[in-house]
Amino acid sequence: MTRTKFRRGWRLFTVRGWILTAVIGLAALAMFTAGYTAYLIQDLRVEARVDDELRASAEEFRLLAESGVDPATGEPLGSPTDLVRVATGRQVPGSNGGVLGIVDGRIVYTSSVAPLDLRADPEFENHLRPLTDQDEPVLETLQTAQTTYRVAVIPAHDGQDGGEQAALALAYDLDAEKRAFSEIFWVYAAVSAGSLGVVALVGWAVAGRLLRPVRVLADSARRIGREDLSERIPVTGEDDLAEMTRSVNEMLERLDGAFAAQRQLVNDVSHELRTPLTVISGHLQVMDTADEADVREARDLTLDEVHRMNRVIDDLLTLATAEHPQFLRPGPTDAEALTEEIFEKVTGLGGRSFSFESHARGPVVVDRQRVTQAVLQLAANAVKFSGPGSTIVMGSRAVGDGIDLWVRDEGPGIREEDRERIFERFGRAEPSKPGAGLGLPIVAAIAQAHGGEVRCTSEVGKGSTFALWLPRSGPGVVAAD
Repeated sequence: MTRTKFRRGWRLFTVRGWILTAVIGLAALAMFTAGYTAYLIQDLRVEARVDDELRASAEEFRLLAESGVDPATGEPLGSPTDLVRVATGRQVPGSNGGVLGIVDGRIVYTSSVAPLDLRADPEFENHLRPLTDQDEPVLETLQTAQTTYRVAVIPAHDGQDGGEQAALALAYDLDAEKRAFSEIFWVYAAVSAGSLGVVALVGWAVAGRLLRPVRVLADSARRIGREDLSERIPVTGEDDLAEMTRSVNEMLERLDGAFAAQRQLVNDVSHELRTPLTVISGHLQVMDTADEADVREARDLTLDEVHRMNRVIDDLLTLATAEHPQFLRPGPTDAEALTEEIFEKVTGLGGRSFSFESHARGPVVVDRQRVTQAVLQLAANAVKFSGPGSTIVMGSRAVGDGIDLWVRDEGPGIREEDRERIFERFGRAEPSKPGAGLGLPIVAAIAQAHGGEVRCTSEVGKGSTFALWLPRSGPGVVAAD
């Protein structure tokens, strides 16, 4: 019970669901990677811009120290304190910046126009004080409980030991600078989430449309049973799914043919073996076991019927395997040598006058044993349906891109309406003649397996000619040993 529930739960993850999950996952990964990469790049750009502004302010302070004048007196700036005072008033930092003037370690001057009040953060002043004792400009990042600052401290000295020590401190709230751009990426995240929702809806619809042939295939497979393989799956489009559907239809064709052959074999066996079994059963039932002659007669009849059943079974098995890949074992053969070899065997049938008329020349790819079997069957039929002392002529000739192996007799001939029927199983032109009617169907099966055909021309009262045409290049599919 638990396993059944597990399988039902697992089936919720259908191919459609897996495809949609993969698409959304890849889209989300791509969006996250692109957004995070852009965020890191923008973060570095913010830091670089802040550093550039701080360096530019430091350069302005240096120029002011070299050639600046006091705006109140018009005289050159004479002391570090005056330099810091004037610089503090002139500096106009950005939206998240602040300026401080420091003299002897104390904050003396602040900028009234600076957006950021650095004195509002007491911890900042404690971190800043050690930097004002330096002899060279300092660019540092200071971390307080409130925020993170990027600070530039530019010292100003009078050059005398124990003289005034002043410094100009410029700072930017780095977190506030980055926060403005972070809001943009929150908007990006919201838009990405909405886009993923759209991708999910569209992907669900597209995946369903693409997988529709698979569902049709599955539904058709459920309907198709062993007894009915006639249904075929409709093919739409020219994509991979359409190709898969065609392959499945071809497989169904092969299965349908295989089951039809199986049913035909069963029907043929039951049809042809029922009579000899009935004969055997009837004679055994009426046999007088005390009469030695009657027992011997019943035995001979039973053996004869058993032999006939064996021949019928062998013929039916030959027909049943005619479409099997291993039915033929073709190889290159000389047409002239093959014809002469078969003729020598035909003359062994006896009881008739045999004549050889002509032979084809050149190579041909055939199964020598199967071709010999077919031509001997044609010759055996000619012997069966012709009179004693009549002539049976055999030969071969080139016809188009193949060869004809033919047998001509002087028998009663075959009516035109019977010429098609004689190639069907158990079809016979003269039911009074012995035989099961399987010889010519076997010949036709051998011809078809080679990619050829068997033809019959006949004139009633004068005889018949059976020609086995075979392509020189051999069957379309050559089976390996």
